[in-house]
Amino acid sequence: MLEIFASTPENMNLADIGPFAQRVEAMGYDGLFVSDAIHDGLLLACQALSATTKLKVGTSVLIVFPRSPMNVALACWDLQKMSGGRFELGMGTQIKQNIEDRYSARWLPPAAGMREYVGSLRAIFRAFRTGERLNYEGEHYKFTRLQPFFNPGPIDAPDVPIMLGAVGPKMLELVGQTADGIHTHPTNTSVRYLKEVILPQIAVGTAKREPGRAKPLITASQFVATGPDDATVASERERFRDMLAFLFSTPAYWASLELFGWQHLGEALLALTREGRWKDMPAVFTDEVLDTFVVSGRYDELPERIVSRFGGLVDRITLTVPNDPANDAGIAAAITAIRKRAANA
Repeated sequence: MLEIFASTPENMNLADIGPFAQRVEAMGYDGLFVSDAIHDGLLLACQALSATTKLKVGTSVLIVFPRSPMNVALACWDLQKMSGGRFELGMGTQIKQNIEDRYSARWLPPAAGMREYVGSLRAIFRAFRTGERLNYEGEHYKFTRLQPFFNPGPIDAPDVPIMLGAVGPKMLELVGQTADGIHTHPTNTSVRYLKEVILPQIAVGTAKREPGRAKPLITASQFVATGPDDATVASERERFRDMLAFLFSTPAYWASLELFGWQHLGEALLALTREGRWKDMPAVFTDEVLDTFVVSGRYDELPERIVSRFGGLVDRITLTVPNDPANDAGIAAAITAIRKRAANA
């Protein structure tokens, strides 16, 4: 089964998320990922869940180091109860400069810090559900006090699934060992990178996984340039060319470029940013490179192009929501066709 998820634009706000989520549900998407960048991801998730009845809603990804695991656990527990089990917590670390200078929060070693964050959440969820004494002690987090007054108690829904945004080998191994799933990054979602880096490294962690825990779900956070006609597809390709040129100017995302022998492109993009030549960056990103990281095609072409690339390789894929609601019927038909083709693949 291949699930199809939508994602919110970065600037999606609380006033608009409800109607947006209802559109997504009506088009037949399985779920919606909300961002945590310009607006608070947990608040957006709450509004999206409140406005829908069947849609799964997850954060992709919540920046957690500035937030106490207890605060996150309480919010997630309430969202899971309110929605009848439709909420997922996707978490990420961000970069050190943002954690320290944007949030004025404590930076932790990413893999070690996230390992303890996941452990803290699972211990807190267990205390909520069973009433047993909370007792989690690690190097970075300690939770040993939860009086009955502050315990929300059990809910009639499963524990909140915990997904991780992961790029580097230590985080990928952590996904395999402890998480319920991974959100790839658009810069590392190529088929080759999935096969040669992401899946093997997750498998290393899965070998150390707690017995009985299901293997992690693989969500491909894929850029898809699509529309009802070729002109719209071409316009979307240029939008994603701009976006990827900006993303690949950051050395942290060069692992994919290195795999293909394209690190020189990252170096060129970084040099252009330092010179302030932002308009020149997309020209560095050739069609060959673009096609490696973007799926392109009209709505009627998507089923073959998505399933041939990702069928049997991932469990979920993101698919762009039309800017114009007049195209909602077209994407809805594509979603139905993708599911049918994936089921028969």
